[in-house]
Amino acid sequence: MATTADAEPGSATADTAATDSAAATGHTETAEAKAGDLVERTAAAIRTWIITGTARPGERLSEKSVAETLAVSRNTLREAFRVLTYENLLVRRPHAGVMVAVPTLASILDIYRVRRMVEGQALRDALPGHPATAIMRDAVETAERARDAQDWRAAGTANMEFHRGIVALCDSEHLDRLYATVSAELRLAFGLLANPEYLHAPYVARNARILEMTLSGDSAAAAAELDDYLVQSERTVAAAYSRRTPPESA
Repeated sequence: MATTADAEPGSATADTAATDSAAATGHTETAEAKAGDLVERTAAAIRTWIITGTARPGERLSEKSVAETLAVSRNTLREAFRVLTYENLLVRRPHAGVMVAVPTLASILDIYRVRRMVEGQALRDALPGHPATAIMRDAVETAERARDAQDWRAAGTANMEFHRGIVALCDSEHLDRLYATVSAELRLAFGLLANPEYLHAPYVARNARILEMTLSGDSAAAAAELDDYLVQSERTVAAAYSRRTPPESA
């Protein structure tokens, strides 16, 4: 009796075996792709918690609780944790588990360096009618409503969205993905300030000015306004970091 291995090339048995093998490979690749997509969606959900201030610096993330909330397996969650640890958004502590990262002063300065390079160039090259200006406009309006309601956490989230809109002016998926991580790290830095109103209130009006300049086609003025804005914001966050109480020795 001929086996698959004995079948001659071109025979019905060989063709069937080849088809079955290709199908099995295809199923495996599809399953791996779906698993990868689920890990990324899980990581994106946790990243959003950080960007919106739901997960705060130093907070412990219970594997059981997070897996139940996101309706994913623990294996998927562990892979997502690994992704976010690589992005410096989470840290794993011995005997403590996974925690939201607390940014260092060096990482804060580096975040602002990246922001000046990416956002400044985005504004300098911006076209007044670019679709991303709609993201910026919606973010300004949301921030103004949050300011009037004294909801500074919502104002901070709207601020993150405004700057996402600036980066979207570049029409680059790579920069969009990069900025998602930068935004999350930035929100962790913002979490160091005890008074969110002090951080966010001045920038609601400044974001509106940048939007107005961009819409009017004065891209150079918008970029200059942003540069001054980022210098002030960096100083505020760096000063807050320096005032932090050092952790007690173990």
